[in-house]
Amino acid sequence: MNQYSTEIERRRTFAIISHPDAGKTTLTEKLLLFGGAIHVAGAVKSNKIKRTATSDWMEIEKQRGISVATSVMAFDYDGHKINILDTPGHQDFAEDTFRTLTAVDSVIIVIDVAKGVEAQTRRLMEVCRMRKTPVIVFVNKMDRDGKDPFDLLDEIEEELHIKVRPLSWPIDMGQRFRGVYNIYEQKLNLYAPSKQYVTENVEFKDINSPELENYIDPAQAAKLREDIELIEGVYPEFDVQTYLAGDIAPVFFGSALNNFGVKELLDCFIRIAPSPRPVQAVERVVDPEEDNFTGFVFKIHANMDPNHRSCIAFVKICSGKFERNANYKHVRFGKMMRFSSPTAFMAQKKEIVDEAYAGDIVGLPDTGNFKIGDTLTAGEELHFKGLPSFSPEMFKYIENADPMKAKQLNKGIEQLMDEGVAQLFVNQFNGRKIIGTVGQLQFEVIQYRLLHEYGAQCKWEPISLYKACWIESDNPQAMENFKKRKAQYMALDKEGRDVYLADSGYVLSMAQQDFPDIKFHFTSEF
Repeated sequence: MNQYSTEIERRRTFAIISHPDAGKTTLTEKLLLFGGAIHVAGAVKSNKIKRTATSDWMEIEKQRGISVATSVMAFDYDGHKINILDTPGHQDFAEDTFRTLTAVDSVIIVIDVAKGVEAQTRRLMEVCRMRKTPVIVFVNKMDRDGKDPFDLLDEIEEELHIKVRPLSWPIDMGQRFRGVYNIYEQKLNLYAPSKQYVTENVEFKDINSPELENYIDPAQAAKLREDIELIEGVYPEFDVQTYLAGDIAPVFFGSALNNFGVKELLDCFIRIAPSPRPVQAVERVVDPEEDNFTGFVFKIHANMDPNHRSCIAFVKICSGKFERNANYKHVRFGKMMRFSSPTAFMAQKKEIVDEAYAGDIVGLPDTGNFKIGDTLTAGEELHFKGLPSFSPEMFKYIENADPMKAKQLNKGIEQLMDEGVAQLFVNQFNGRKIIGTVGQLQFEVIQYRLLHEYGAQCKWEPISLYKACWIESDNPQAMENFKKRKAQYMALDKEGRDVYLADSGYVLSMAQQDFPDIKFHFTSEF
């Protein structure tokens, strides 16, 4: 046990992931409500109420009702310090979510009872499986009609390739929804739709007792007894170790909008979810209990505050204790830096923190010193890995629409690209700037933010490209020949690395055949 053990033990850092519209932001909000971090939930759906969801604070998010940037929120609950990372569900921002998953110790997946498992959820689950991240499933919107719970569990097992174990069970759904039986705590939670208050709980150890009929009607009581018996028969006993190993996912049912089933999820979560875990660096495994501070940048966000043109680098602390004004080594620069105003977040409200521990996320004001994946340490040479940029699939030329604002445009492009939302390539043949993204929506977001945050207007021009690949070779002559032959399609990324912009799949495979000495990479991490 070292001096930080108790602090580390009480931390729970997790991400909430789901398909758009499954109710992820609403769930985040209700968790904050229980943590006393906010006192009234923002009515996410209602336009009359100007109080939009706490975690969606960028202007474009308020207009479209979707989350496009991962936000970080921290609160205390029942003696635990909880750090939630709310991720964008929209697939055009999947990359941001993939990176966020490198900074958390566990994940809650939200599934809409009517829609079941959707494509986006599948891809995110693959990342969790790769990293062996423990997962809890929350089936949302039980106050609407949806799939039969047993069918849904089968679907989750099949689609997400993970075994499940229900820890609560719904009593009917839609109009007839009466509540859930909490198997984990052996309690009956009765449902009364209310967006602000919490519903009543009845301690109910033995669901075979005739008392049950005092609360729910006989047909529902009979079905509940039957279902629970089936669950105990079909599913293995819940085992925390299997969950921590990422092999089984506990499942809860509820309705986040009506505040139902959320507290049960939270109470079980703080008991079983992992505190910060060891992190694999290139050089060695870093244990959270070590005395020396280490951390890495997993996200950079421009303009947390539109009045100040500043970026914030989000740092996940992997070990030790981070202190304000202490000297830390920026490994890529090989120099010591100190931070006088590190911040912690409650969505947009930031406060300056004096210290933070493993598992916490701190924001460091950034004037262009950081890129995604940078490591900070107390002095050791360490590199954390696993934060790649993916090869973009959509490309457009970006042009300045207002010659008076060229400087603002360049600054805006540079800062937004540092966030890793999209990638910038400069064509070596004609010097034009090309933006590559994973989805169409990002072009709109970039244009909108350039205008509203930097006062710069850009226009897009079409360019037909198939894929960007990073290239390298041990044979300088082959590289030279390749660049000559593909001169019009050669570009540099913002690190100055060679990128080949292939205009079709056929041309790319021909190039791979004709130039066996050249390696083609589809992520920037190689």
